[in-house]
Amino acid sequence: MDRHALADFLRRRREALQPADVGLPLGARRRTPGLRREEVASLALMSTDYYTRLEQQRGPQPSEQMLASLARTLRLTVSERDYLYRVTGHNAPSSLSVSTHVSPALLRVLDRLGDTPALILSDLGETLVQNDLAAALLGDTSHLTGFARSRVYRWFTDPSERSLYPETDRNRQSRSQVANLRTAYGARGPRSRAGDLVRALRKVSREFEILWAEHEVALRFEDHKVLLHPEVGSIEVDCQALFTEDRGQVLLVLTAAPRSESADKLRLLAVLGRDRFSAPGSQGLSAGGSL
Repeated sequence: MDRHALADFLRRRREALQPADVGLPLGARRRTPGLRREEVASLALMSTDYYTRLEQQRGPQPSEQMLASLARTLRLTVSERDYLYRVTGHNAPSSLSVSTHVSPALLRVLDRLGDTPALILSDLGETLVQNDLAAALLGDTSHLTGFARSRVYRWFTDPSERSLYPETDRNRQSRSQVANLRTAYGARGPRSRAGDLVRALRKVSREFEILWAEHEVALRFEDHKVLLHPEVGSIEVDCQALFTEDRGQVLLVLTAAPRSESADKLRLLAVLGRDRFSAPGSQGLSAGGSL
């Protein structure tokens, strides 16, 4: 582990960021350029003391999980992320895991969307990051692991996952989930994590097996949808999708028509907050597909 290189790299990347770059208010006058150490630590979900020791060349070797969090917080490119791993003595993540490193460009857009639900998904339907309003509307899935991180897996293995949609829309959702996964499977190949996910689903879901055999390939995120929330009822939203160049990640922005009942319900959710609502199917799963 090259402590000197790590400390210098972290400091320079921190000083290159402004509060607005990570969705923070400017606040009081700043004596130093860029973000404060405590701001980076808070966003990366670590203690200020731990982060400070890294910048002072006194910290222990960070875990890969900690490095992934720092890379996201500091809005690192893939090349910068790989460098961060190497100077800390870790192997850089393989190319197959690049899609789990959130695109800095998409993050910059997400940071500016505090008043409407927005989230970033991988091509396997994993929620990589979401704002508070998206968590309140759709549920917080950040605690899930394994295949259950993928919405497409939960869709075909946990019936409660479908409670977010009206029954009349569930067949269309099933087809969209499979078509999206087929796209990722084609891009990654059968020996990838997409291939592992397909094989797991074919073993446990007859519905998935039938739809997979139809060989539909598409990236589908319906423009207009009705979502069913357990506290506030049905909410009509329009969905806009912004993809990375390689189509490996997508930013979804959900908006309700101005002055509508659905807009009022979203404002209510913003007040109630994310902590009152758990993700569909989150109970009993240890093991974000399309919306």
